Amino acid sequence: MKKPMKKTAKKKEGKVNLVVKEETELLDFLLNQKVKSSRNSIKSVLSRGQVTVDGKVVKQFNYTLTPGQVVKIEDNKAAQKQSELVGMSILHEDDHIIVVDKEAGILSIAAGHQKEMTAHRQLNIYAKQENPNNRIFVVHRLDRDTSGVMLFAKSEEVKQKMQQNWKNIVKERIYTTLVEGDVKEEAGKIESWLTENTKSFKVHSSPRDNGGQHAVSHYKKLRSNGVTSLLEVQLETGRKNQIRVHMADIGHPVVGDKKYGSTVNYMKRLGLHATTIAFEHPTTGEVVRFTSPVPKVFYTKTK
Repeated sequence: MKKPMKKTAKKKEGKVNLVVKEETELLDFLLNQKVKSSRNSIKSVLSRGQVTVDGKVVKQFNYTLTPGQVVKIEDNKAAQKQSELVGMSILHEDDHIIVVDKEAGILSIAAGHQKEMTAHRQLNIYAKQENPNNRIFVVHRLDRDTSGVMLFAKSEEVKQKMQQNWKNIVKERIYTTLVEGDVKEEAGKIESWLTENTKSFKVHSSPRDNGGQHAVSHYKKLRSNGVTSLLEVQLETGRKNQIRVHMADIGHPVVGDKKYGSTVNYMKRLGLHATTIAFEHPTTGEVVRFTSPVPKVFYTKTK
């Protein structure tokens, strides 16, 4: 009688994840992890864009790693596919969802008949390289000038399931925002009712229930230089332009947000970044959490 064959763990193509335990340079880390046998072969992997750190492609061999960062090694084919994405990178992908890190200036989805290369359009092209029948669906959006974590589904069924249960499945949505002025309170709660003017596309806030959408934001101050303040904002509800309107409500509009009262634009972009999203995975039910590093310029403007 033949002995049953032993099952061996199969390494998923393009999914080698390594967690950094101590501060070190990227090349030394990859050598210690035995990714390749020589310094030159590792440099080749780096130059081809096969290495990402916390979702961002890094080609610099002396890049400094810090504890807790995740280094991912893609196969060359996967790296080539991802390198074609402009203004965004993939943080996570499985059979049901894609989580991306979007840069400021990239539109989430086209409005009307626009032909712009949006995040959604790029991901559709990316998915069809695997199978021409593949389609990508937007689960939630970010404003063009807001950067950070954004979620897409790989089927209409998953999209509907997540959107219809969004309030229950989303466990955490955190943004980092740079606002005008010195926010005096260390933490606070902002609550109002929001309505949108369909002609100006501007959202208006009321402290009383006027039939609009109820919106609640919680913030805490991270740092301030007296001219600008850096805040972490946690959403209790997720309404259109909610953070932008609520920051204006407390007299500290988001830097660069002329629409809601900002008079300065230090960064030539909106001072708003989607840092974290945590939610129940649509098929496993497991709570998964994805983060995007806050752009360094947010910190340099509050020194």
